[in-house]
Amino acid sequence: MPKCHGIDIEECSISELQDYLRNAAFTTTELVQCYLRRIEMVNPRLKAVIELNPDALHDATRLDDERKNGQVRSRLHGIPFIVKDNIATKGKMQTTAGSAALLGTVVPSDAGIVTLLQEAGAVLLGKANLSEFASMRASYYAEGYSSRGGQNRNPYNLAHHPGGSSSGSASSLASNMSAFSIGTETDGSIMFPADRNAVVGIKPTVGLTSTSGVIPESPSMDTVGPFGRSVEDAAIVLDIIQERSSASETDNDLLISALLSGLHRGPYTSWLSDKNALKGARFGLPWNKVWQIASEDAEKQLQYNSLMDLIKKIEETGATIVASDFPSAEEIISPDGWDWTFGEGTTGSALSEFEVVRTEFYRSLQSYLSELAENPNKIYSLEDVIAYNLKHTAQEGGIPGTHPAWPTGQNCFDKCIESKHWPEDRYLKALKYIRRKSREEGIDAALIFEEGNLDGLLVPLQADGGVACSVAAKAGYPMISIPIGIDGEGIPFGIGIIQSAWNEHLLVKYGSAIEDLVRGRTLPRFLNFDAQNYPYIGIAPGKTPEI
Repeated sequence: MPKCHGIDIEECSISELQDYLRNAAFTTTELVQCYLRRIEMVNPRLKAVIELNPDALHDATRLDDERKNGQVRSRLHGIPFIVKDNIATKGKMQTTAGSAALLGTVVPSDAGIVTLLQEAGAVLLGKANLSEFASMRASYYAEGYSSRGGQNRNPYNLAHHPGGSSSGSASSLASNMSAFSIGTETDGSIMFPADRNAVVGIKPTVGLTSTSGVIPESPSMDTVGPFGRSVEDAAIVLDIIQERSSASETDNDLLISALLSGLHRGPYTSWLSDKNALKGARFGLPWNKVWQIASEDAEKQLQYNSLMDLIKKIEETGATIVASDFPSAEEIISPDGWDWTFGEGTTGSALSEFEVVRTEFYRSLQSYLSELAENPNKIYSLEDVIAYNLKHTAQEGGIPGTHPAWPTGQNCFDKCIESKHWPEDRYLKALKYIRRKSREEGIDAALIFEEGNLDGLLVPLQADGGVACSVAAKAGYPMISIPIGIDGEGIPFGIGIIQSAWNEHLLVKYGSAIEDLVRGRTLPRFLNFDAQNYPYIGIAPGKTPEI
């Protein structure tokens, strides 16, 4: 990365950038120009940024003027960032979830998260590419692809996907196109991209951050969270965007737990620590159906062995690590890896996560579309999206086999349509089931240890096929990813920590301690720079599930 006015800003932390701005080494305007040049250099191949903010330099100049007059709004004053393209921006940029169907729509206001960041003085550089409609449209597809943004590629090896659905948010940050970024998650969409791009991702408790203005997938599970190149950077951003205002309007249990955990813990950055904090800590390893899967996957042995070495290092610091299974593992975790149709111990269950997601997606998308200020393509429902994709199948792949990014067309959309005819009781039973099995009979139970709870559950993020992450998603509980190493294909991997609701401070404390212990982030190598393939994930026609 070229120097910025004589200063090497590659991998610079938010605090370091703030020091340079405070000492007038460069201005916010100059810093924004440097990041825009970086985007111009690498984005044509990575396709991580879907659109630039035409007002970014204007906003930077205004913030420079404020600094000259002695006004610094926060630790993010003058710091450039990127948001996922399913997060509403009211200005001159589009909000489309990567779909051409929503081009030209005008949102009524900025998303709540964008408002908070801009009020804090952060500079919005642009919108990040993503797996179209947040990976919701098909069961087998090119991860990181959208009709608007094209194929987002992993900067460590461009022949591989960057993880999804917050693909561009993670890969743009990993390749130093911004200082931090924002993504969304329903199930895995922050954790997997963070893990595959050697950045830190925090998936907050559902309700800790506002989802107002976010194109919805499943309000019971949707959350907005930060990506940082360090735990400190992610914690700085989380301090700005956390609200705990809605808790979850449809979730009385989380609302009650929010009130019960109302003890003031100070800013998340006050919980940052080093490896010495691991002494005396107690962690659980969910073996059954989690680490067990990782240990038995021949293709993931490098990851598994590296993670086991890390576990030993953590123990050597004076931490205690115990086996601590999810009691419900046999019922909600498929032996084949991530499978959101799995429930009651079988695939295709009426009491599965997918039953909840497809019902909520159908309803909440219609509600979002109804509030748009302008909607030139007249997209008012999921049926309209499907019809648009069929009409423009060469671009949108609505018909199976007509676009290489979507071999199965939009078959998940089709399944979502089915839910509109269901009785309400069917949806509510599934919602109650996945919450109970992932909370009381899942994470909460696994965290119980002797006289007090464990400090977290340590889990793989890729080597287990994504199943532990899915349990946290069902529960609406928080999780953090910490970079650890690089696999045989040059793709990063890390370790996750899961906690119960509203315990993000413990994720910051122990995440930063493990980060200090291993220092696992490395710079992208841009292997296979000229790759043109479509990196598929999901259930290939006639094949078993894969992650």
